[in-house]
Amino acid sequence: MKHSIGKRLLTSLLCVLLAAALAMGTLGCSKAPETTDSGVVTMEDGATLGQGAVSFTFTVVNGEGKEITVTINTDKETVGEALTDLGLVSGEDSEYGLMVDTVNGETWSYAETGKYWAFYIDGEYAMTGVDSTPVTAGAAYTFKVE
Repeated sequence: MKHSIGKRLLTSLLCVLLAAALAMGTLGCSKAPETTDSGVVTMEDGATLGQGAVSFTFTVVNGEGKEITVTINTDKETVGEALTDLGLVSGEDSEYGLMVDTVNGETWSYAETGKYWAFYIDGEYAMTGVDSTPVTAGAAYTFKVE
């Protein structure tokens, strides 16, 4: 009887350990954005981020020309809301709306460097600010250092 109870206990323990290992492996393979010690969020190419009924493509072309593209799922009304909610963009509020100076953890200040984050919608230079651009399913939004 003792032997049978010990076997069941060992089997149960092994099942729990296996389930925990599988869960850890699954979490380790996710492509969620990473947060650095300073709280900056960075994206991984090909990741799917956020939750919501509408999805769009978000591409970042950094100061070195490196391109990273992710899929964003959201229920937010504007692109700016969706991206700031995920911690992917930040900046200063102005009379013209959000002046984005940091995208994917990289900061560019026109006053300091002469370069800035340009915002594109479906490959065309945006005529609206990121925080006044409505989210459109299937659209492609890009921030590029220029």
